[in-house]
Amino acid sequence: MFFQKPAQLSGALSGAISYCRNVTSHHSKTFYFGSCFFPMQQRQAVWAVYAACRLGDDTVDELQGQAARNALELWRERVQNAIAGSPDTDPMAQALAWAAKQYPIQFDPFAELYLGLEMDLVQHRYQTLEELLLYCRRVAGVVGWMITPIAGFDGGEATLERALKLGMAMQITNILRDVGEDLDRGRIYLPADLMQKYGVTERDLLERRVTPAYIALMRELDRIARDLYREGWKGLPHLHGTARIAVAVAARAYEAILGALELNGFDNFNKRASISGQKKLAMIPGVFLELRRTTHLH
Repeated sequence: MFFQKPAQLSGALSGAISYCRNVTSHHSKTFYFGSCFFPMQQRQAVWAVYAACRLGDDTVDELQGQAARNALELWRERVQNAIAGSPDTDPMAQALAWAAKQYPIQFDPFAELYLGLEMDLVQHRYQTLEELLLYCRRVAGVVGWMITPIAGFDGGEATLERALKLGMAMQITNILRDVGEDLDRGRIYLPADLMQKYGVTERDLLERRVTPAYIALMRELDRIARDLYREGWKGLPHLHGTARIAVAVAARAYEAILGALELNGFDNFNKRASISGQKKLAMIPGVFLELRRTTHLH
């Protein structure tokens, strides 16, 4: 759609970035859609960052036991070396090393992501909402800290904190969309304290029962996600150039998944809440207007 061939790059590097672009477009159509509003060089760096995160996530999803731990450690080392300017021949590492030369990408957010991926290896249940929010911060909130330096920003720590909240909102959205799929993998991300509050049992989940109590639980988590989106949106006027449009489009497209989930009657066991490409395109004028208004206010 918006893709142009990477310009002024060597053949090997162009291939590495194309690989990262393919990883991004395959695994997250919504994130990829938003990324296409970045200028080309920023877009390429965003794809490199996304691919690095995605490959770490795949490690804990596709492997088990010691094999997963070994692969995750290799991923951590590969990312750290790439950001330090010493990548191996892996295409993700090559692209990430290039991105880190162009923009002030730090390893610290990836180190926190590593802790979140480690949680996925050992923890398939979450006892409290606080525990779940920590997980969301580690596996998705910190992606905001990876993208913001690529975008360019002002507002210091406050902008970074809002980027963190936007990433957390997107992760909660993913969790609400994927309850059924996660059950198939033996994972329950819905926090036990909220389940108990609404009288939803693990057996209810395993039997895939969309009860009034379950809908009430979904509505509370939906509200938490929407509150985080609102807070995250406040940081967008502090991003530079068209990067604010790119992030805004991705944020609104992700938030729309919550609306699709509600339209499905919060049945995330048998139906997948999604937004068509046509609907995403239809959102763009509204995003421009809202962004113009909020940027003017700042």
